[in-house]
Amino acid sequence: MRTTRLGRSTVEVTELGFGGGPLGGLFAPLDDDTATSTLEAAWSCGIRYFDTSPHYGIGHSERRTGEFLRGMPRGGFTLSTKVGRLLVEQEPAGRRDESFHVPATHRRVWDFSRDGVLRSVEDSLTRMGVDRIDLLLLHDAEEHFEDALRDGYPALAELRAQGVVGAIGAGMYHPGMLTRLVEETDVDAVMLSGRYTLLDHSAIEDLLPACTARGVSVLAASIFNSGLLATPRPAEGASFDYAPASPEILRRARRIAAVCEAHGVPLPQAAMAFPLLHPAVAGIVVGMRSPDEVRDNVAAYRAEVPDQMWADLVAAGLLDERAHVRA
Repeated sequence: MRTTRLGRSTVEVTELGFGGGPLGGLFAPLDDDTATSTLEAAWSCGIRYFDTSPHYGIGHSERRTGEFLRGMPRGGFTLSTKVGRLLVEQEPAGRRDESFHVPATHRRVWDFSRDGVLRSVEDSLTRMGVDRIDLLLLHDAEEHFEDALRDGYPALAELRAQGVVGAIGAGMYHPGMLTRLVEETDVDAVMLSGRYTLLDHSAIEDLLPACTARGVSVLAASIFNSGLLATPRPAEGASFDYAPASPEILRRARRIAAVCEAHGVPLPQAAMAFPLLHPAVAGIVVGMRSPDEVRDNVAAYRAEVPDQMWADLVAAGLLDERAHVRA
């Protein structure tokens, strides 16, 4: 599997990365055995970049990721996690977490301060049982952006200078805020959620040009827009950005699927291939919850997509003509 270096750092990622959200019980519960077999399948298929976060299952994803990776050569994989939410223990009292299918054993506290970042990193290292983090990202800072820029970023830069982490950046869905971060700081990478996909090209306006100019790598996440692009034929009630897709978005997705199908390309395969056509994009990060899902995603990643398909999508007005496509 191809690898790419992040920005000016020495950290490399495989073009297809393992997204750890499902390991935390995103959308549905996941037991430890299935989580382990899913990670084993990813490793067997050549994936060497693993992304997680304290937010994912209030620590479950980090714990499961760390337990697996501790059995692998430390120089053989790249690990990223995130800061911005501290986990505080609480009595679950039979309650479930509000975001993931796990018992509510902790609550999240927003904290992008220097002390908060340092504590979050220490907690993550303890949960995962690893000696270092390769890529550290400010997470979901849209509502706390000034704090993250003023206090969180300098803390990340300090950790990078000390060698505690190899590369730094932010994971967000807001292209404008990420553009500002890229232009005003010295980050190595940004993880963009759902804003450079077959259905949403908003990052093409400012963020991707800024990353290209500054030598900052982009990791494209939520490339299926939370589900709508994950099946060959989008169905009624499918999710788009974590809410039911509007009739207009659903029609657009089906038109894209029809063009792809005419070229023998399933819609999920096209969704995975599209972001990688842009020179600023170092890789895609895809959440996976079963060995079969891993193998399906790896097969889709490796399959060829004809150049004419992209040209036809542009000609049909379904792709922005400024999108970087080969034809």
